Amino acid sequence: MTTPIFPCLWFDGQANEAAEYYCSVFPNSKILSTNPIVSILDLNGSRFMCLNGGPEFKFNESVSFVVNCENQEEIDHYWDEFSKEGVEGKCGWIKDKYGVSWQIVPSILGQLMSDPEKAPKVMYAFMQMKKFDIAKLLNA
Repeated sequence: MTTPIFPCLWFDGQANEAAEYYCSVFPNSKILSTNPIVSILDLNGSRFMCLNGGPEFKFNESVSFVVNCENQEEIDHYWDEFSKEGVEGKCGWIKDKYGVSWQIVPSILGQLMSDPEKAPKVMYAFMQMKKFDIAKLLNA
């Protein structure tokens, strides 16, 4: 396979606008090509397609994109950007202004959840959170 597999996000006339928005949120991102129907973009090394497909389909939580964050500053950045016109969920889940679901997650979470003694406390702590707070997870 010469071309990698990548997601196509279906918008109702907002594909180019969404592509520009996502490139403004993620560092090292750019629109690779655009036309009235499709925009192809690279979001920090991951390819996406934004398609003007019409109103037939809506985004829901059955598909989400995980953003692994190295520190609280990164978590705050993505959370703040997506929550401006989006909807905050629990446990790091957030829908952006287009309805696309994102999981804004600290990269250390897997390690914390692998510790059998610490995992239940960490899980209890993050179940109380909307946006992840790394300091609270480390102190759980």
